[in-house]
Amino acid sequence: MGGVGCVEGPGSGVPTRAGAAIGSLAFPVLGPAGVVAVRQYVAAAVLLAVGRPRLRSFTRREWTPVLLLALVYGTMNLSLYTAIDRIGLGLAVTLEFLGPLTLALAAARRRVDACCAVAAAAGAVTLMRPQPSTDYAGMCLGLLAAACWASYILLNRTVGRRLPGAEGSAAAALVSALVFLPVGVVLAVRTPPTLPALGCAVTAGVLSSAVPYLADLFTLRRVPAAAFGLFMSVNPVLAALVGWIGLGQRLGLLDWAAVAAVVLANALSILAPSGRAPKRPSVRRSRRARRRAA
Repeated sequence: MGGVGCVEGPGSGVPTRAGAAIGSLAFPVLGPAGVVAVRQYVAAAVLLAVGRPRLRSFTRREWTPVLLLALVYGTMNLSLYTAIDRIGLGLAVTLEFLGPLTLALAAARRRVDACCAVAAAAGAVTLMRPQPSTDYAGMCLGLLAAACWASYILLNRTVGRRLPGAEGSAAAALVSALVFLPVGVVLAVRTPPTLPALGCAVTAGVLSSAVPYLADLFTLRRVPAAAFGLFMSVNPVLAALVGWIGLGQRLGLLDWAAVAAVVLANALSILAPSGRAPKRPSVRRSRRARRRAA
């Protein structure tokens, strides 16, 4: 089931969301693009130290998913952070969470999963309902982050099959950091960052990129893509709470109900029984086996 830029199960969800909240404190100075740029630099530095990719030995077949992963990773973070800046942490993360949830539900074949999909869709529609203060651009950016997160899950698995260890992830992080290098240079020249703002961005990079990205490396490759996202039901709630407590971003009762609908849809998919009875060997097969043994 699904995970982005980072793994975001219960264990890594807290630092990831805390990192996003801390990073948003640097928006007035660096802007979302500047914070994301620093995130990419931190992730690249950590993963290059761990993965030590042998870039010259990569084949075209190996470079293709790596480059796609780099593109998706950078787009996901930029769209999410811009959405956070426009609509708040809780709503942005809930919309982003629809990516892995959709991936998980699409692979399911039970009636209960269809009901969960309807509940999640109802929650999303509620969050995006027309209001005088609705920021549709921010909502669309949240949905773009969702699509990127689903793509990230699938691409990470492909990279893991084609390249050993953390080499592919490190290469993707390096490419993404190089893409954002001009952004960092332009921002540094136009508005030199303050130390507090830079510290917030670096902290966001460590909490929201480096640690969770390494967790992804060892989780997404061992867990089916249709299963990983269902372990992350707690993330929208965590994001809403962090946004409320840390940033003062309060949600209305209807918004909380919509977040709860998305979370409960996810949890119900996990807890609902599969409905498939275990297969038992037929009587005929058992008799044949006895005869052969005799």
